Amino acid sequence: MSDSIQQGSLTEAERSDFEQQLSEKNLALANCTDTLERARLQLDIAEILVWLERKEEAWDQARSAFDASLKHESWQDAVEACNVLYQTEQTGSIPALGMGVWLAVTFPVAHELTYAMLDHVVTETPDHADGAALAAVTARYVVDLRADDAQHEEWALLANDLIARVAARHSGVRNQQALDAWMDKLGLRDPQVFLPRLSQVVNAIVGDAWWFDRNALRDKLPD
Repeated sequence: MSDSIQQGSLTEAERSDFEQQLSEKNLALANCTDTLERARLQLDIAEILVWLERKEEAWDQARSAFDASLKHESWQDAVEACNVLYQTEQTGSIPALGMGVWLAVTFPVAHELTYAMLDHVVTETPDHADGAALAAVTARYVVDLRADDAQHEEWALLANDLIARVAARHSGVRNQQALDAWMDKLGLRDPQVFLPRLSQVVNAIVGDAWWFDRNALRDKLPD
C-alpha cells in the first residue's frame, strides 16, 4: 500500500478489484495472531476502505492499528495509521494528523512518511499562516537527517520545491534573494528555532485530543 491515498472515482473494474483485496485482507486478519502483523493488515484494510468511500469503517480499523502500534513502540506503523486516519476525513482526522506529525518528527520514522505528514500540514494551513513554512522547512531538515545518499538529492529537491511553493503563497516570493530574506525573517534556518515553533503548531492542531502522554514517549527515544 502507498503512504498516501490518491482518491478519485473508481471504475467498476477497480472497485471489484478493491473488494476482492478487501475480502483477502479480512480473511488474513481473521487468521492472524501476531499483534503487529494484525495492525499492518488493519492498515491495509483501512486504506482499501478509504478507496471504497467507507471512511467510518476505515477510521475504526486504522485507529485500532494505531493503538496496537503505539503499545508495541512501532513508531513507523503508528504514523502510517495517523496518515490513514487523516485521510478518512472524520471528526478526529485533523488531531490524528497532528499526532502523526509529532511522532514522525520525534522518532526516527522514514523520511518519506515524515515528509508526507508534513506535506499534509501544508495543505491544511491557510496561505498566510506561518505553520506551512515551519512544516516545509522541517521536511527539508528531516530529509537531511534521515535520507541516505542514494535518496537525498531527489528528496532534497522535493523539499526545496515545497519550501518555494509555501513561500510563494505566503509572501509572494518569486526569486532566491526574496526566498533567503523570507527564511531569515521567519527564522527558518535554525532547527532550535523552527522545531519548537512547529511544536506549537502541532499543539494547536491536536488541542486537547492527545491519545498518548508525550513526556512518557520521549523517555523511549533512542540514545
